[in-house]
Amino acid sequence: MSKPFMFEKPLGMRDTLPAFYETKRNISKKVEAETERWGYRPIETPTLEYYDTVGDASAILDQQLFKLLDQQGNTLVLRPDMTAPIARVAGSSLKDQPFPLRLSYQTHLFRAQQREGGRPAEFEQMGVELVGDGTASADGEVIALMIAALKEAGLENFQVAVGHIGYVNALLLDVVGSEERAGVLRRYLYEKNYVGYRHHVKSLPLSSIDEKRLLGLLKLRGGYSKIEEAKEIVYNGEASKALEDLEQLWEVLEGYGVTEHLKFDLNLVMHMSYYTGVVFEGYGSKLGFPLSSGGRYDELVQKFNRPAQATGFGIRLDLLVEALGKTEEEPKQTCIIFSKERRREAIEKARHLRNEGKQVVLQDLQGVESVDQLSETFEDVIYFIGKKKGEGVNE
Repeated sequence: MSKPFMFEKPLGMRDTLPAFYETKRNISKKVEAETERWGYRPIETPTLEYYDTVGDASAILDQQLFKLLDQQGNTLVLRPDMTAPIARVAGSSLKDQPFPLRLSYQTHLFRAQQREGGRPAEFEQMGVELVGDGTASADGEVIALMIAALKEAGLENFQVAVGHIGYVNALLLDVVGSEERAGVLRRYLYEKNYVGYRHHVKSLPLSSIDEKRLLGLLKLRGGYSKIEEAKEIVYNGEASKALEDLEQLWEVLEGYGVTEHLKFDLNLVMHMSYYTGVVFEGYGSKLGFPLSSGGRYDELVQKFNRPAQATGFGIRLDLLVEALGKTEEEPKQTCIIFSKERRREAIEKARHLRNEGKQVVLQDLQGVESVDQLSETFEDVIYFIGKKKGEGVNE
């Protein structure tokens, strides 16, 4: 392995410069305030978790996990998602708290990337988990909250695609008959490789009716009418339950007044295998990929010895900034340049201005390469130079 260049960063790692950081911080404050208004309480979990517990339960592909060993030889992972850690907390530290639990988080997640992937291996995510409530009202609440959070952040043109993993599973198993063959088709859907999906379906030894059913799945995107179309393709017990869930969910979301942002996508498949019911993704108009996602996971919490139904969502802050399409302007700052004889006066002036809410930089004259450059950088420059005491003069 060759030695990395002096300025080279590990694959997938990025620097966050001041303007982008400031934008992201302001957005996170707005989203956090919104989740708090809905009664969600913030939580933090460790950056490192055991591979055999959270690492396995997270359902992230093994090759995407950052692994390391502790001094006792246990395999650890850098936290790849927050749903599994919160499920662990619900079954341990919060085991005496009654359900439902409403928890929120803001944290960094880590997922290793292939060299050609071009995606960040570390990213910041905000989200909520509603643990211990299996109703359509709970599904509707987290979707409505996600929409409210995106609006509060300043996003105007966005859409939320809603599906149900139970419906997809019911159709695929009804046609191809085995979990292994269904898994291949689900992979195409997750990758949104619809050309590959069509090609694979046509290569299968199916009747013309079954082939038409599988290809018809790709057409189930749109408004409420798609529910009726979905019933024509498959309507066994699992599919029936899934479509009833979506009908109830629509009624809940009508109550919240957010259906203008919704569309059904009955072929929606998520990358997390622990989802069991309603799933959804949020898309900004300037992005071709989801900036937020979530869904129902009714079997994950029981892995931590506390069976509970649950649902939640996560918002990628970096993608939300990108969807908004703008970064904060550089803050207006004042620079006070001083000589050592008048340092005390300069410090006192800076204290006074900061108490007024201004951002102030104190700069020793001896540490300045170019006073002219400072004048171009700052909104206002105040000089305390020379042996004479008194007020500085703006120049």
